[in-house]
Amino acid sequence: MAALLAASLLWAFSFGLIKGQLAGLSPVAVAAGRLVIAAVVFLPLAGRSVVAGRARLEAAALGAVQFGLMYVLYVASFRWLSAWVVALLTIFTPLFVILIAEGPGRRFRARSLVAVVLAVGGAALVAARGGEGGGAWPGILMLQGSNLCFALGQVRYGALRRRWDAPDVGLVAWMYAGAAIVTTAALPLAGVFGVPALAGWTSRSLLVLLYLGLLPTALGFWLWNRGAARVAPGFLAAANNLKVPLAVVVSWLVFHEKAADARGLAGLALLLAALVVAGRGGQLPIGKEPPVA
Repeated sequence: MAALLAASLLWAFSFGLIKGQLAGLSPVAVAAGRLVIAAVVFLPLAGRSVVAGRARLEAAALGAVQFGLMYVLYVASFRWLSAWVVALLTIFTPLFVILIAEGPGRRFRARSLVAVVLAVGGAALVAARGGEGGGAWPGILMLQGSNLCFALGQVRYGALRRRWDAPDVGLVAWMYAGAAIVTTAALPLAGVFGVPALAGWTSRSLLVLLYLGLLPTALGFWLWNRGAARVAPGFLAAANNLKVPLAVVVSWLVFHEKAADARGLAGLALLLAALVVAGRGGQLPIGKEPPVA
C-alpha cells in the first residue's frame, strides 16, 4: 500500500502541470520525452539485474502499451478536458482492472465489485459537475483508451514478474525502454493529433517535462507496478482511484481550477470508502502473491 500511495502523491501534481504547461504541445512528443528520460534513468540499473532475454522482450512489449500508448492518449485528452476532469475520468480504470484480473471465465469477488462500484460511483458524482459538454467526447474516448492500457499493463505486470521471478527494477527498466522506443518511433506521426512534434516548446515546458520524466514517470511507475504486483485485484482496482481525490484537491488549491460543490465532496468521500472496503480484504499477507491474471 505504501508504494501505491507514494505513486499517487507523485501523480497528483501531474494533471495540473500538463494542463497548464504542456496541453498545447504534441502528446506524442510529451510521451516520448517522459519515457526517454525514465529509460535513461533506469537502464543503467537494469544491467545490475538478471533478466532473461525473453523476459526483456515481454517487458518491453508490455511497457509499450502500459506506458507508451497510455501516455500518448492521456496527454492528448488534455486538449479537450480540464486537469481535474481528466483526473476524475480515470474512474473507469478500476473496472478495467477487475475485468482483466478476474474475468472472463473467473468468479468475481463480491468485495472487489463493491469496491469498484463505490470508486466509480463516487468519482462519477464529482465528474457530473465537470461541465465539459458534448465537445469533450474526443478527450473522453482517448482517456478511456489510456485507462484500458494502464489497467492491462499493471495487471499483466504481476503475472510477468511471477513467471520470470525477475526483480522489479530490471523489468520496469525494460518496460521504459520499450515504451521509449515506440513513442520515439511514432514522432513522425505526431501531426495526427494536430500538433507537430517540435512546435511550441519553451525552456519552461522542457523543465516541466524533465520533472515529469524523473519523478511521476521514472519513480512513480516503478513504485506503482511494484505495489500492484503485491496486492489483490480488488485492492488494486480501488487504489487506482486514490490519485483522483488527491489530483482534484491539488488542481483546486494549487492550480486554481474551479472547485466542486457538496455533490463533488460526497463523491470524494465515496472514493475513500472504496479504498476502505478493498483494503479490509484485498491486501495480501507478506510473502503471498495475488492470483495470476
